[in-house]
Amino acid sequence: MITGKNYIGNKLSGEGTKTHKTVNPKLNIQNPTEFLEATAEELEEAVTLADTAFKTYKNTSGSKRAAFLNTIADEIMELGDELVQMYCTESGLPEGRAAGERGRTVFQLQAFAKMVSKDDWRQNVIDAGQPDREPLPKPDLRKTSVPLGPVVVFAASNFPLAFSTAGGDTASALAAGCPVIVKSHAMHSGTGELVASAIIKAAEKTGMPNGVFSNITGRGRTVGQALVKHPKVKAVGFTGSIAGGTVLFNLAAERDEPIPVFTEMGSINPVIITSNALESRAEEIASQYAGSITLGTGQFCTNPGLILTIESGKTQSFIEDLAQKTIAIQAQCMLHPNIKDGYVENGNLVSQQEGVTVVGKIDSEIGENYAASQVNAVSGTDFIANPKMHTEVFGPFSMVVTCKDEQELVSAINHLEGQLTGTIMAEGSDHESLGDVVDALQSRVGRIIFNGVPTGVEVSGAMTHGGPYPASSDSRFTSVGLEAIKRWVRPFTYQGWPKEMLPEYLKK
Repeated sequence: MITGKNYIGNKLSGEGTKTHKTVNPKLNIQNPTEFLEATAEELEEAVTLADTAFKTYKNTSGSKRAAFLNTIADEIMELGDELVQMYCTESGLPEGRAAGERGRTVFQLQAFAKMVSKDDWRQNVIDAGQPDREPLPKPDLRKTSVPLGPVVVFAASNFPLAFSTAGGDTASALAAGCPVIVKSHAMHSGTGELVASAIIKAAEKTGMPNGVFSNITGRGRTVGQALVKHPKVKAVGFTGSIAGGTVLFNLAAERDEPIPVFTEMGSINPVIITSNALESRAEEIASQYAGSITLGTGQFCTNPGLILTIESGKTQSFIEDLAQKTIAIQAQCMLHPNIKDGYVENGNLVSQQEGVTVVGKIDSEIGENYAASQVNAVSGTDFIANPKMHTEVFGPFSMVVTCKDEQELVSAINHLEGQLTGTIMAEGSDHESLGDVVDALQSRVGRIIFNGVPTGVEVSGAMTHGGPYPASSDSRFTSVGLEAIKRWVRPFTYQGWPKEMLPEYLKK
């Protein structure tokens, strides 16, 4: 049952007077529940509880944290249809997507549980002492990983479950031994409260300290910024816009004690299609990418918003075919009116630049919060000269850039900002000539896909979901996959310690 209140630790709290409602984007109406935005006092209580909980939780065994994570997964599934219906009502996404994303959320929790049930993830290094070494004794050194402290997680708008209240940031931080305070996304407040209730039930069932988790609501930036600036908060996870992530990053850097902010932000995910690939399978690629561009109404951070190729006899027909196939796919509802407004605004910005041609755009009447898919085209020369064309258009939009030769193609890649992904569509005969393109892409992206689509991110130990700024704030880390746990720990060394005083996992 939705209450519209905050979870301050295990207590439902509604002390504030400011309220907001979520929106049903399909019906373009507000949902009935009023959500109470957290007060400064509630925020302070949540952070204080998290700080106190950390003293206990950081020393909780891996097996107990694993039980906690697995129980969260079980409690999310226990929410049943209520969670699915709330998800759909607040996002406009279909039930199949809700069920799939719930499955991914549960899988992430279970994967981190399995990981921390053993101590290998700490990457311990034991360098035994040599007291008889000449000319100086060698000290006994034992390095491990220890949690940072309370973590603030900003729930994402485009994945109301998998990148949200119990998503990858929360799961990895809890796995590491860090209490979590979630800043719930205002447009998914009901979904967030339901998931928060599951986490609180799991914490109580497994004996976790009160304050190991809190769920805070707030529509504007006031609550989120106050959390980032709080001296007891030790790290931040964020998925969202470049503007929002940059504000948080700067706030954290300006603190008396700066803290890490791990952001996953904008990306247009360049796709390079060789002339040979177009010659061999232009229609197949057009169909494949029309589906990828429109998947989830283009509301994935890995959406292929940029396609680059070299001018050939197949180029123009491919662009026209891609455009027609893309706009032939039925228009879909966007997550909320703000995202629709941003899609229109940025789409117009890019389309109005000199040299850009709108090759295809849905022009039939569509719903208020539905997106008109669009494919644009431009020359490599114009694209390189005008950075406004590199703007992310978050939705079912893509720009095809036709370069005159490989040198211009590589230059276009080099002019891009940091990206989450790059993709190469090529034939076997291209392999030996791709070196310069691969090198250019590698300096701009966190992951390169070969003969595939960037949409779809596997939760795996080998996954990199991050990249050079502004794709993420620290390209050394990933926000998806088991390696995400490394964001919430720091290296720590015991020197010369008696074995009986060491943690069990360092007593070997």
